[in-house]
Amino acid sequence: MGTVKGEVLAFDAADGKLLWEAKASSEVLAPPAVAGGLVIVRSGDHRLTAYGAVDGSRKWIYQRPTPPLSVRVMAAPVVVDKYVFVGFPGGKLIAVNADNGAPLWEGTVALPKGATELDRIADVSSLPVIDGKMICAVAFQGRTSCFDLGTGNLMWGRDISSSAGLSIDSRYVYVADDQGAVHALDKATGSSIWKQDQLFLRQLTSPLAREGLVAVADVEGVVHLLNRDDGSFAARLSTDGSPVRAPLQKLGNELLLQTQGGGIYAIGVQ
Repeated sequence: MGTVKGEVLAFDAADGKLLWEAKASSEVLAPPAVAGGLVIVRSGDHRLTAYGAVDGSRKWIYQRPTPPLSVRVMAAPVVVDKYVFVGFPGGKLIAVNADNGAPLWEGTVALPKGATELDRIADVSSLPVIDGKMICAVAFQGRTSCFDLGTGNLMWGRDISSSAGLSIDSRYVYVADDQGAVHALDKATGSSIWKQDQLFLRQLTSPLAREGLVAVADVEGVVHLLNRDDGSFAARLSTDGSPVRAPLQKLGNELLLQTQGGGIYAIGVQ
């Protein structure tokens, strides 16, 4: 785990004993990623640091220039085989080598636009999603783009902005935009399949597709289930009334969510 003081802590899963402690360059808001004998940490200054999972020794650091203003990011790195994928300010999706931190490719999700530094924020602040040889990401005040996983070549892009994030299944890419609309896009072409715009300004989480439905949760702790084929409402469930900020998770055949008020809920989907 990481802390706002920049500590990286590793505990024994069996008894909770502290195994090692390392120091990151700034606060750690995103959960560390653990894969291939490494613990990969994204810090608040947008550095990516890899530590040895056994003893916490530092293996490599990846750093790139960042703009004066950026979104405070809580999205973890995504590790697939030799690749570590992470979104950066300026609308960039970066793939680095998990062995040594060397950059492999850089994809432009969105280009910053506007006259002021505030207008020009176009950060990839949510988790990228992967399906087969495709990786997709979305930028705040930017767009949604999908790339070839191995080469970084752009496959398609759509002008849909989101800070919440997106998800993917065998047919569609789902995006909850900054205005509260949920979009389903064709995975191969990016063309629009449907749009559900009746959740205006409800500060949605990233969507999660499950059992023919698409789930999103909102600022009032309400979980909305949409039909995957047309975006119509299928069901709705209230929790404790506090916001759901963290992405929904799959738990077997159920959905798992945590509210800001401290509630943890497992929801059956039929």
